[in-house]
Amino acid sequence: MTPWWQTAVIYQIYPRSLKDVNGDGVGDLRGILEKLDYFVWLGVDALWLSPIFRSPMADFGYDVSDYQAIDPLFGTLDDFDALLAAAHARGLRLILDFVPNHTSNQHTWFVEARSSRDNAKRDWYIWRDPAPDGGPPNNWLSYFGGPAWTFDEPTGQYYLHNFDPAQPEFNYRNSDAKRAMFDQMRFWMDRGVDGLRVDVIDRLLKDPDFRDNPPDPDWQEGGHPAWSQKRIYSEKADGTHALIRELGDVLRAYPDRLTIGEIDYSTDPAFIASYAGTEDQPEIELPFNFALTMLPWNAARIRSFVDAYDALLPTVGTNYVLGNHDQPRIATRVGEEGARVAAMLLLTLRGAAFIYQGDELGMTDGYVRPDQYRDPMGINTGISRDGCRTPFQWDASPGAGFTTGLPWLPIADHAARLNVEVEQADPSSMLSLYRALIALRRSSSALTHGAYASFDAPEGVFAFTRTDTTRRLAVFLNFTREPTTALLPDWEYDGQIVLSTHLDREGALHGGAVVLRGSEGVIVELL
Repeated sequence: MTPWWQTAVIYQIYPRSLKDVNGDGVGDLRGILEKLDYFVWLGVDALWLSPIFRSPMADFGYDVSDYQAIDPLFGTLDDFDALLAAAHARGLRLILDFVPNHTSNQHTWFVEARSSRDNAKRDWYIWRDPAPDGGPPNNWLSYFGGPAWTFDEPTGQYYLHNFDPAQPEFNYRNSDAKRAMFDQMRFWMDRGVDGLRVDVIDRLLKDPDFRDNPPDPDWQEGGHPAWSQKRIYSEKADGTHALIRELGDVLRAYPDRLTIGEIDYSTDPAFIASYAGTEDQPEIELPFNFALTMLPWNAARIRSFVDAYDALLPTVGTNYVLGNHDQPRIATRVGEEGARVAAMLLLTLRGAAFIYQGDELGMTDGYVRPDQYRDPMGINTGISRDGCRTPFQWDASPGAGFTTGLPWLPIADHAARLNVEVEQADPSSMLSLYRALIALRRSSSALTHGAYASFDAPEGVFAFTRTDTTRRLAVFLNFTREPTTALLPDWEYDGQIVLSTHLDREGALHGGAVVLRGSEGVIVELL
């Protein structure tokens, strides 16, 4: 039987920004519970929640101080249990965001570890003596700006943090530490959670010799300072794949559970596929494929990637992502019409599809002034992720239906036009398109289980078929703003338009040609 995640549509919720029911301006678990029926209506299979564990919020939940508690900002463990039960009652699976690479510096483990050099938990984190000049042990840089080391004066050593200083790196070379972290995962599996999305899973091991990272000659002034180095020693050390297999085995001990792994952003199909492992030695069920967030909006480049990637993962692990809480939104990158084509691309390719909260509305990044930044990376480097995290837009009210209070980030200017209430009533809206695509995907075994094969089309058009024993569909995606005409594949001369991204046409085709408008995608059933 095919595992559920191989064909799932998984919706990422950024809990701070979905729905606030207590008026404090921050989304919460009861808000998600209140809106579950929206996700059923949309047609998704699973919800993935960005971190909700207890946290001082130095990095908005990616600094965990207690892995077995819900942060009071979001609610209680009882609220979570109620949400999980209600989701399951509606046929929705629930996935949690798990952060094992680092903890908060307020976690009791780290408090103990920094209390003295001989503490039993000292080696649960990564400590080094100062360099001969008293400075950091090596040249490693933090993603959030500055050195990746902070000096702890009472114990006279530096601790490692590849992110914020409030996020000390966990030491997986210590077997007790590793066992303790795996037990935190089991806590949620025992509670009935359907899977974990594991943060920066490929960065859990560092070079044991702590060698300096070499400079990256391709880096240009003004780029993110963390990428001025080739980060070959500060992460992805030898043994990483074996450690990931161990972590994945924790979840595989439970029936029907899923591990999603955040790996490095890459357009190399072989790199992405390598984290799926093999049938005999599986690693991650779904190693995140971020290529569509990085590749230029170019039909030929994307076809080349998809062809290679699909061939490398013929049966398991295939997935596609258009955006998330760390990246500019797809509608910001390719425009509103391009985002419609991207939606059809995402939901007709083989494998799991991830939708980031608000992309189904066509939301673009909200404008957040530098003095309003909440993102520590933005505050420290000027490169902020806040724009893609602005509150979800339920209606055209002053708080966009998100809150009755002061929202933690400003509501985007387009909220009056792009919101659920308006778009549910508009049969031509982006939301209507997403719902139609998900319904077609769910009802068509060719789109869920069928084989993928691309075929030649005019320049600027990406065309491919999805085929099973009962149906053959051809997908034509015009990445340009110019109209063009494409031919049906092989010897096929008749077809039926099933769906257009413009949501305004269907019907028979004759003569083997498909006329595409600018920035239009069309799905054709081949007869």
